Amino acid sequence: MSEPNIPVEQPQGGTATIERTDTQELIEPGDAERFAHYVRKEKILESAMSGEPVIALCGKVWVPGRDPNRFPVCPACKEIIEGRFGPEDGDDS
Repeated sequence: MSEPNIPVEQPQGGTATIERTDTQELIEPGDAERFAHYVRKEKILESAMSGEPVIALCGKVWVPGRDPNRFPVCPACKEIIEGRFGPEDGDDS
């Protein structure tokens, strides 16, 4: 004996796909101890073209490749800049 055909209800409305446009920056291992360093702007541009490493004011040598706005400023670089040019906040005291 065969089973009777039972009609299966189909959804009445259409379906739509909602795509998320959220973006997240990936945090890589070691990011917690990374800093943004001071380097001459033209040296950064040269490094981007050649792939050669740059040397920061504090002496760190590396090939830039990350957004420096994601990291705090290197305390040693900041101290050197402030010693040479004064504090950035405009405080003349």
